[in-house]
Amino acid sequence: MSAVPGWLWIVFTIAAAGAQTARNAMQRDLIATLGTSGATFVRFLYGLPFALVFLALVSTASGLRPPMPGAAAFVWTLVGAICQIAATGLMLAAMKEKSFVVAIAYTKTEPVQVALFGLFFLGDRITSGLAAAIAIATIGVMVMSWPKRASEPANGPGWRPAIYGLVSAALFALSAIGYRAGILALGAPNFVIGASTILALALALQSLLIVVGMSLANRRGLAAILAAWRPSLLAGFMGALASQFWFLAFAIDTAARVRTLALIEMIFAQIVTKRIFQQTTSARELAGMAIMIAGVVLLFWT
Repeated sequence: MSAVPGWLWIVFTIAAAGAQTARNAMQRDLIATLGTSGATFVRFLYGLPFALVFLALVSTASGLRPPMPGAAAFVWTLVGAICQIAATGLMLAAMKEKSFVVAIAYTKTEPVQVALFGLFFLGDRITSGLAAAIAIATIGVMVMSWPKRASEPANGPGWRPAIYGLVSAALFALSAIGYRAGILALGAPNFVIGASTILALALALQSLLIVVGMSLANRRGLAAILAAWRPSLLAGFMGALASQFWFLAFAIDTAARVRTLALIEMIFAQIVTKRIFQQTTSARELAGMAIMIAGVVLLFWT
């Protein structure tokens, strides 16, 4: 692990944020046919085959067999997998509220919670510079995503979207910590095969949970997902590719630093939105981007 270049996690994180933006755009097209939950589950079910291919390629190239996860690695990965599914569900619930944009702003508190959970569960060190970078970048993203006063409902944003958003962010944070802990507990001789092994395990567990759950509660929805395999494959590939880069970054550096830099996904999303919908960027959005970039620059400096 010491031979890994210190800047490599930055490359992996930026690549993951770009791939995740592309995956989100693809999933949006599937909502019309599969519904919101169906389009969300696609990322797990159709990402698994590609994660297995990635693992096979890494194993062949390195000449190393994927290590068998021990109890600690399995439990941490299971925690990460369950928290990720639950966090996604709460985020979707927040989006259904009238003031869903406010809830999304609250989900961007994830890096703050990642840092706290990382300190508590993994003993990850939080320097004053890192804490300042996380706070500044998070404030910038919330400035970008907070709605205009005219867009808020007359009775205010309400407490439910905020609660959904904060709990969703906490679960996403626990998911990131679970995956990093799983990779560290695996003790693989190579960080690439370690990350790839935990990714395949996580997607296998998530796919199993989704298939079993939908078989019991929503067989029609499961059948619709399976029938839409052609348009879902590319979204699954981009989802698995994004996750591969996330896990590689988690294998190298702390989840707090990775998830703070990951906030640049908001800039990628802004670019995609402007391209598709020909929308202009407001002064508030530009100010939020500037604040967030300042936080990222401080993160690099730290």
